Amino acid sequence: MMVYMATQEKRAVLITGGGSGIGLGLAERHLTAGHRVMITGRSSDRLNAVADRLPGIETLTNDIATPEGRQHLADRVRQTMPELDVLINNAGIQRRVGIASDRSPWAEAQNEIDILFAAPVHLGQLLVPHMLAHGRPSVLVNVTSGGAFFPQPFAPLYSAAKAALHSYTVNLRHALKATPVRVVELMPPAVATKLAGPGQVHGADLDEFCDTVFPLLGGSDTEVGFGPTATPDFTEQRATEQRTFETMSDRFGVPVYRPDGRVED
Repeated sequence: MMVYMATQEKRAVLITGGGSGIGLGLAERHLTAGHRVMITGRSSDRLNAVADRLPGIETLTNDIATPEGRQHLADRVRQTMPELDVLINNAGIQRRVGIASDRSPWAEAQNEIDILFAAPVHLGQLLVPHMLAHGRPSVLVNVTSGGAFFPQPFAPLYSAAKAALHSYTVNLRHALKATPVRVVELMPPAVATKLAGPGQVHGADLDEFCDTVFPLLGGSDTEVGFGPTATPDFTEQRATEQRTFETMSDRFGVPVYRPDGRVED
């Protein structure tokens, strides 16, 4: 099911953190494929610049670090994009500070956790029922990181939050397995974006990354990597872990979603 291809039905796409980097790269490719695209971010200047360059893109200045911001975004989507069928939880920040040297106020660490983990979890809770209500095949993409699997001492909280999001994504996929909503984990390695701030740009070429993963997000894969997160060894390790999860998850009678969106005991 290639839901992103231009030859298929027009899709309604929401991308958080779409003003730059991976989010913007994926937004551009969705627009080129003929889909409706809304991007969000905290910088109105950045979003306005994107809108000037990409006619037809929709923007919303929004802070998903707060519950109120996430609720506002969900309300806006429900009102203006009832056909939402692609949600890409991409927004992120990365504080490059080791554990022993971190003297920052706790509010900075909490903001990182809220953006990287609380935001995609909460937005999923708010928007999955909306996506289930229209009954169309849909895709929810959570963007994690190679750091979720290879903890990075220079960004320990980022790595931990991405690892938590990976774990939650596996369980979310399990909860939605009988529905038209497919859950995909996008696992970038280091990509040359501005994620870590000025002077910290390194990694894979952004366009090469987006060109490679974009068509894969609409395929049958539930996990999509690139470079070191797409090697045969890494892929086999992930497959082994998934088989273990499937065996273990059958031991617990946890309610899951029915195709109509109701919860099945």
